[in-house]
Amino acid sequence: MTYDDNNVFAKILRGELPCHKVYETDQVLAFMDVMPRGDGHVLVIPKIKARNLLDVAPDDLAELVKAVQIVGKATKNALSADGLTIQQFNESAGGQVVFHIHFHVLPRFEGVALKPHTGQMEKPEVLADFASKIRAALAA
Repeated sequence: MTYDDNNVFAKILRGELPCHKVYETDQVLAFMDVMPRGDGHVLVIPKIKARNLLDVAPDDLAELVKAVQIVGKATKNALSADGLTIQQFNESAGGQVVFHIHFHVLPRFEGVALKPHTGQMEKPEVLADFASKIRAALAA
C-alpha cells in the first residue's frame, strides 16, 4: 500500500486543516481528536510520511512513541484520569481509518466506558479547553 498525501493528517501537517495542538516537536505533532471516544482523546502523529506501523522507519517510530509517553503522562495528570488506553491500528482489516500512522491517547476514568467511534464531532470550545489543560500539564 502507498501513502496518500491527501489524508486528513497530511492536510493538518500542511496547515490546510485546523487542529487543537497539544504538543509539537520537529518530528511529531499531538492534537485533540475531533471525534473523541472520551474526554481528552489526543492523537499523536509523526511529521514524516508513513502509512502505519508496517512501513514507518524504526527511528521515526521511536520518536513517535517517546511523544506518546510524554503526551500520555501530561494527559493523565491534566485530567486526573485513573489510567490510559493507547491504541494504534494498521490497515483497514486492523481498524485503521486514516492512513497516516498515529496513536490514540485516551484518558480513562473508573466506570466510564469509551464512546463508540461514531463520527460525531466535538464542539471546538470543548477541544480547546482540553488542549489548554494538557499543554499546561506539559509545561509544569
